[in-house]
Amino acid sequence: MALPPWLVRLATVGCRRLKGGSMSRNVVAIVSSILFVVLAALIVLVPVPVVTWRPGETIDVLGADEDGPLLQVNGLENYPTRGELRLTTVSRSSVDASVSLPEALIAHLAPDSEALPRDVVYPPGKSNEQVREEAVASMDSSRDHAVVAALRAAGQPVTEMPMVSSVVLAGPSNGKLHAGDLIESIDGQVVSTRDDVAEVIRNRSVGDPVVFKVVRDGAQLTVSVVTTANADSQPYAGIGVDVGYLFAPQVEYRIDPAVVGPSAGLVFSLAIYDKITEGSLIGDHVVAITGEVDASGKVEGIGGIRAKIRGAERAGATIFVLPMETCKNIGDFRTDLRLVPVDTLKDAIAALQLIKEGQSDMEVPTCE
Repeated sequence: MALPPWLVRLATVGCRRLKGGSMSRNVVAIVSSILFVVLAALIVLVPVPVVTWRPGETIDVLGADEDGPLLQVNGLENYPTRGELRLTTVSRSSVDASVSLPEALIAHLAPDSEALPRDVVYPPGKSNEQVREEAVASMDSSRDHAVVAALRAAGQPVTEMPMVSSVVLAGPSNGKLHAGDLIESIDGQVVSTRDDVAEVIRNRSVGDPVVFKVVRDGAQLTVSVVTTANADSQPYAGIGVDVGYLFAPQVEYRIDPAVVGPSAGLVFSLAIYDKITEGSLIGDHVVAITGEVDASGKVEGIGGIRAKIRGAERAGATIFVLPMETCKNIGDFRTDLRLVPVDTLKDAIAALQLIKEGQSDMEVPTCE
């Protein structure tokens, strides 16, 4: 924000006259006051390129509302649960939010808030809608991993399969194969890995039809794709392939994916595990949880831990389960919560079972 031209002229004339000794003290005071007010306005009104993080809401994923449970596992018996498993969030300023310098300073100085450079949090050029779409896609992937990890921990069968992860719009598979399709076989040959898929296609000729047998939304489909030539004149189906998972139970979530991110993976896994196994995992405790989890059950670090701890305190939690590697970000932040760091989903299950049984900190890990 530039200074108004009249103010610049006034300040310039005032300074010149002050040097000549002909300006009264009243005029000097007026000019100084105007400059002070304008500078103060600039400090308050001019936005700075930062994103603020503050304590957000928490949600009991074992809970229900007037429409039913927030999380339901279909295809397996759901056992009664007790206590609360609370998903934790941060309230984060949006891509196009105007954050003033005082707001940024308050967030930086407050022990339960953060102020980070905008480019670190949001890639340059991204709109609010793009950020939301990416957050929802990330949440979908996180939920899938949470289900797989929970089913495996509960001893339920899960089969790894090659999965279509992307379809090139200008490629031969567009409109035929879909992202998320699980590939069972190609031309009658069973494929178990991404390398298997690549090898089968590589051994075809350009222009050959390739028949995919896939599972889509629980139904088996047969799809024929005619290969084209890639830049190296090799047969090309125009798909990306990643690791996917086939399992019978289906999990219904009634939680807005825009409210949460991938750091809700661990709480979803624990809630699913609690519902499909006999006995209560946590007794009557109120447990707050954060952390990403992959399909193998490995728990990964997250950001905004101080804000999440404060939000958990306000929600009445007494225990907070978090990734082991996130302990270092707590520092000297004070809390009465019992902090339980874990490396895996199985670690989290074991720790919560010990706490339910009344075990002390000597048996249950803590952040040091």
